[in-house]
Amino acid sequence: MKQTIILFVAVSVLILATGINAAAQETTTPQPEAMRPGMSEYYTPKPPVVTPGTVTNNAVMSPPSDAIILFDGKDLSEWVSARGGGEAEWDVHDGVMTVNKQKGDIMTKRSFKDYQLHIEWMIPENITGEGQGRGNSGVYMQNKYEIQILDSYNSETYVNGQAGSIYKQSPPLVNSMRKPGEWNVYDIIYKAPTFTKEGKYRT
Repeated sequence: MKQTIILFVAVSVLILATGINAAAQETTTPQPEAMRPGMSEYYTPKPPVVTPGTVTNNAVMSPPSDAIILFDGKDLSEWVSARGGGEAEWDVHDGVMTVNKQKGDIMTKRSFKDYQLHIEWMIPENITGEGQGRGNSGVYMQNKYEIQILDSYNSETYVNGQAGSIYKQSPPLVNSMRKPGEWNVYDIIYKAPTFTKEGKYRT
């Protein structure tokens, strides 16, 4: 009988001690502050204000206010010949520039690093030839990576050389080419690669 009483007392003390520890832990645990709407809001830095382009009666979209206009439909003052940097000699008429094969490639006077480029282009309606011979041109980034311009409307060629491809590197996700005589649009978002001082690729 005596042993039973002692065992009962010991168990009771253990339970009591455990309860005290649990209570102590509960009272010392910090409670998180209640979430308020203002806690997830910030006001700086403010994005710059850009006025969007507008559409005129003839469905021509004007550029946004922060755009650098590389061709205004009047002249090639923002361009030079890729052959030594002389005057760009492509043809300008009716608000468009047309490739002049005899005069070679042209390039922008300014240099750009990261940018978004909007370009509208058309393959002539009377284009002849086949494959890579149908209006072949391109847009070069940093004179290294070419976005292909070509008539790929019902025209077969290698997929990493059709319109919208990164030439001989990656094919386009889809072929959305309009037929010759209709305008196509590229919006190219380009982030230039960076390298360490040792010449190793970084980003």
